[in-house]
Amino acid sequence: MTRRPLTTPGPPLEQGQVQRYSRHLLLEEMGDTGQRRLATARVLVVGAGGLAAPVVSYLAAAGVGRLTIVDDDVVELSNLQRQVLFTPGDVGALKAQVARTVVARANPDVEFEAVAQRFEPGNAMDLAADHDLVVDATDNFETRYLLNDTCVLLGLPLVWASVERFAGRAAVWSAGEGPCYRCVFPHQPPAGAIPSCAEAGVLGAVPGVMGAIQAAEVVKLILGVGEPLIGRLLVHDALAQSWDTLPVAADPGCPVCGEAPTITSLPRPVTESPVPEVSPAALRELLASGGARVIDVRTSAERDIVSLPFAEHLDAADVGVRRVGPPDGRTLVLHCKSGARSAAAVRALLNEGYDGPVASLRGGILAWADEVDPALPRY
Repeated sequence: MTRRPLTTPGPPLEQGQVQRYSRHLLLEEMGDTGQRRLATARVLVVGAGGLAAPVVSYLAAAGVGRLTIVDDDVVELSNLQRQVLFTPGDVGALKAQVARTVVARANPDVEFEAVAQRFEPGNAMDLAADHDLVVDATDNFETRYLLNDTCVLLGLPLVWASVERFAGRAAVWSAGEGPCYRCVFPHQPPAGAIPSCAEAGVLGAVPGVMGAIQAAEVVKLILGVGEPLIGRLLVHDALAQSWDTLPVAADPGCPVCGEAPTITSLPRPVTESPVPEVSPAALRELLASGGARVIDVRTSAERDIVSLPFAEHLDAADVGVRRVGPPDGRTLVLHCKSGARSAAAVRALLNEGYDGPVASLRGGILAWADEVDPALPRY
């Protein structure tokens, strides 16, 4: 099938570029014209973690003219197991800035912009508009749905992948030619309902594999060659070392790309009432006076890494008034790794009508380690 390339060819290649990209020039599907198309391509990569590492590395090496990476996070030691752009010396630095430095060293032909911001409704359209396509290298559902809606509204292809434990999935969402992300996954899971890689774990090589697939899909789309993963969901199981391709179809009733869309602009952020929180110092005082009951809502695997000896255990998905029991006069404090899941569990308890004092540990067990017990391991 002949596809329309996303870009027009740039100027003739210089002698050094001919040598650098010679293995591309030998490919009939690419050649000189295709390489010059890559040179004018503008690619937005949202997320600078495990998926982005191979995406950015391979696209920079391929000679994509302009790469923009958006991420507001900083490098942590636990990232190094899979986020191979970073080294121990980068811990604490902004991921987007480190990635820019790495790409600048790898290929001076590439213009690279680092945006150390969170991709959110207030900046999504502006960040994506000046690009030919977008790569979803994120690890949370809120941003995935926002990216999908942004790309549908702007008419941009979205190259997506996700990883969890030993598995990965990839697709190209291209409303009008195939389904968008909402067509296949119509309902956004509530916060904390599905564990992230930081909670469930991930084999470090899996995001490398899936990110490389994303990079290949980007190049195919830019050149207009091959069969992109439009209307197909690629599923990889690294434990079984198996690959499956599942057909997926556009949903005529999709709220963003369907026949009568109801999502025609990005929503304004909705601010929920804050969840009650306690600081690690305040929890320590409550424990000293016997005024706190603590429930750890992390997974058993996380507790095997580090746990607080005074905490009971109840998975976040199981938290409810019936399982927690009636108030006993103490403040019920829920904690997780960094505070997101415990805050969602507190909100769920309050929505069920729990009428005793309840709070989430601000910053989770990581904050407890920072402020109360530095001997505890971090993950």
